[in-house]
Amino acid sequence: MKNKKPLIVVPAGDPAGVGPEIIAKACALEKVTNAEKVVVIGDRHVMEKAIAITRADLRIHTVDRPEDGIYRPGVLNLIDLDNIDQASFRFGEVQAMCGKAAYAYIEKSIALAMQKEVDAVATTPINKEALRAAGVPFIGHTEIFGALTGTLEPLTMFETNGLRIFFLTRHKSLRDMLEDITKENIKKCVKECLAALARLGVTEGTMAVAGLNPHCGEHGLFGWEEVNEIEPAVKELQAEGYPVAGPIGADSVFHLAAIGRYNSVLSLYHDQGHIAAKTLDFERTISVTNNMPILRTSVDHGTAFDIAGTGAASEVSMAEAILLAAKYAPYFMLSSK
Repeated sequence: MKNKKPLIVVPAGDPAGVGPEIIAKACALEKVTNAEKVVVIGDRHVMEKAIAITRADLRIHTVDRPEDGIYRPGVLNLIDLDNIDQASFRFGEVQAMCGKAAYAYIEKSIALAMQKEVDAVATTPINKEALRAAGVPFIGHTEIFGALTGTLEPLTMFETNGLRIFFLTRHKSLRDMLEDITKENIKKCVKECLAALARLGVTEGTMAVAGLNPHCGEHGLFGWEEVNEIEPAVKELQAEGYPVAGPIGADSVFHLAAIGRYNSVLSLYHDQGHIAAKTLDFERTISVTNNMPILRTSVDHGTAFDIAGTGAASEVSMAEAILLAAKYAPYFMLSSK
């Protein structure tokens, strides 16, 4: 599975944010250049500034296509869209120009992945206000990737230090989330998660379904969701031959998965899984978007306008996103044939 280095495309994100800086820092790391080939989509002038700010030991090699890259240490291969007016550009500010540019970088990256010119996409932070100011009709990465790849229901997975977490529900209030805790929804989601894991080469082990209520409800003492919806879903999945267990108390299930008892966890709501992953390792919590015809990983932090342009942003998450894309790309490509 490692006979050649995967080629990862990295859209530079919002130019006014820390994206260009963390790209420069990550691409200067030996562990990144040893693991895969990276081509960046961005603006040459902005990337030059980022390299200077971070003092990264890199020179820019401008290419028209990924295949034209010089993939060796010290070289940052860049497809230059030349779409930032340097006279009006400012780090750390919401600018329509930057929102438009960020979308263009993502759009180009998706096109390259769909055309099989690259093996995966590793994304950097974008700013929702800048997208809106630019008139971009999407609120974030997931919506953009879903629309441009024709994916109706992108499936998010977090990975950090081997712990993998999927989400039954995400951007909903706790009150609204409860309406989605149904046997049918859980069964559908588990099947999608297991299929996604298989595409990433994870075929051994058992998926755990987290409990919702304290102590999984104690047979109705603290809530009936486990009795009425979650347990029946798990039992029916097991009867159908799916490797799944649960519900398992949310105060222990993530730890058990982190030490290898389970290959993944289905978190029932947004913060349940986010808190577990980010407490374990905030910087190394990486998002993987599944259910798409292409592989996408991403840092799980924002544009950090408050420190943009200072060189202070950590490259750890960016490097991990690139490395995780390289880890899964060979399996994903094989499953897509």
